[in-house]
Amino acid sequence: MQPKIIFETERLLVRTYVPADADVFFSINANPDVVRFIRPPKKREESDRFLQEAIRYSELNPLYGRWAIVSREGQAFLGTFVVIPIENSERMQLGYAFLPEYWGRGYATEITVAGLHYVFQKTELTVIYAVVQKDNLSSLKVLQKAGFAHAHDYVEADHELSLYYFEKGWLK
Repeated sequence: MQPKIIFETERLLVRTYVPADADVFFSINANPDVVRFIRPPKKREESDRFLQEAIRYSELNPLYGRWAIVSREGQAFLGTFVVIPIENSERMQLGYAFLPEYWGRGYATEITVAGLHYVFQKTELTVIYAVVQKDNLSSLKVLQKAGFAHAHDYVEADHELSLYYFEKGWLK
């Protein structure tokens, strides 16, 4: 199975996951620093099942999914990018997670802005959302830099969350 390129930036490629990505997928989903604001770290078996679910979802919904972020040079695995439904909602959200060695390089803003272009050029969505824990200051800054607007705050499973949104008409 060959990965399919979803979109790219000057420095990054977003592509589908393939079964051969099990090790790198686990490296991000098991890392407590990476998933601290997302979900509890996954054990290997959980991560492998999660990868199969991600691959299946992308096959069934080719415009949406959980995808790998790799460097254009050398194809090094950097992280994950998603365009998926918000849990228990019909709203679609955009999100990302990077391995710690790639933090602080501007990749999050770069992939978020490119992801907005992808969403509004390739899908029928007119609004995309982002959910972030209120104490995740780095991601809050990324959303603000990318042009997202704050909708409201709420509490879910003892986490203080903020809902942000971006409308298609705001795209530059």
